[in-house]
Amino acid sequence: METCTLNNQDDGVVRLLQISDTHLFAGSDRDLLGIATAESFQAVLDAITELPQPYDVVLATGDLSQDHSADSYQRFARMASAALPKPIHWLPGNHDHRVLMQNELLAAGIRPEMRLVSEHWQVILLDSQVYGTPHGWLSHLQLEQLEAALQQHPEKHALICLHHHTFPIGSIWLDQHDLKNANDFLAILARYPRVKAVLCGHVHQEYDQYHQGIRFLTSPSTCIQFKPLSVDFSLDGMSPGWRYLQLYPDGRIATQVWRLEPGRFVPDLQSTGY
Repeated sequence: METCTLNNQDDGVVRLLQISDTHLFAGSDRDLLGIATAESFQAVLDAITELPQPYDVVLATGDLSQDHSADSYQRFARMASAALPKPIHWLPGNHDHRVLMQNELLAAGIRPEMRLVSEHWQVILLDSQVYGTPHGWLSHLQLEQLEAALQQHPEKHALICLHHHTFPIGSIWLDQHDLKNANDFLAILARYPRVKAVLCGHVHQEYDQYHQGIRFLTSPSTCIQFKPLSVDFSLDGMSPGWRYLQLYPDGRIATQVWRLEPGRFVPDLQSTGY
């Protein structure tokens, strides 16, 4: 697992931005269920730049592309790098083409390291993609690398990032597409008490709950939002958004979800899937 140093402010706090599920196309004018994804992503980037909050690193937690095109990944790199002048790290989602994604983002200067280490924290990015299917699975290699990283720095607090959600969020259709070997994942986390949180994308909605002493977080998409607690596929009218996190030296996490102003990006609420 490639590793890099995670720089932070003099106060020892690590500040992160999470952007997720941009679902970009090769064409800038393409829309996903009524929302032009490049336009909504740009609006999110513009909103982030207008906030006074400092950040050290950007985490892009999967589904960056909707059409598996090289142009879509190049578009993500151009847009994100122009607006966010800090290191950007990524992991693949179920809609991504992992090899193409890696090649295009690396060529554009988007960071490939999956492990970020600071004085008090380590942030570990995992690949839960099962290509061609919407659900997630952590391979034996991914689980080995996770445990090795936690063993190497048992004194550091840990934030684990992956695309797929670990616990049901209450939407029956969406919970079919969760992490299928969650028990294997959780068994590793249970052995390391300094694991403080797991951060995911995939569900296009906000979730923040504790399970077995670990905080599990999901975040809005920068485009369409899924309606919470729905039996069948259903879109929500909530605005696109992102998550901001502060990791304190003592292991505390402060986090907030930010959204664009209501009504600016409205999806086709009659959509039954994509």
